[in-house]
Amino acid sequence: MEEKEQEQKKYGYARVSTQQQHEDRQVEKLLKEGIPKERIFIDKQTGRNFNREEYKTIKRFLKDSPNSLFVVDAIDRLGRNYSEIKEEWRSITKECKADIQVLDMPLLDTRLHKDLLRNIYSRPNFTSFVICSTTASRQVKKRPSRTESQQQKHRANT
Repeated sequence: MEEKEQEQKKYGYARVSTQQQHEDRQVEKLLKEGIPKERIFIDKQTGRNFNREEYKTIKRFLKDSPNSLFVVDAIDRLGRNYSEIKEEWRSITKECKADIQVLDMPLLDTRLHKDLLRNIYSRPNFTSFVICSTTASRQVKKRPSRTESQQQKHRANT
């Protein structure tokens, strides 16, 4: 595996839905993963479909560089349509012969979990898995921490 990691070119993808939104947080995470700035592709448009200029460009690079690594901050940065995400996942891993790493969901890393991902991907509930995982991840991030007094009050009421 070490030999493959040394040869693997990393490409990062970031997407925000509008021109007014900022992609800085996503780009910063991609840079921390060791992806050179010239290999980070950014779209500022809706995730309704995959007809996005920078996404098409990164796919061409992936096809021209087999065994590369496609890195994205979160699965929903790929798009909003989970059946299309599933098809793009297949396209990247099978047609482009690239690995995928989703930073906020370590389980979604084809370099580490090929067998697990093959099983998840092949099941009809892949879409449900991704939606539930993304939703759970967001809920954990948004959940405020409880102070000790709030915890005591909660325990007293249950």
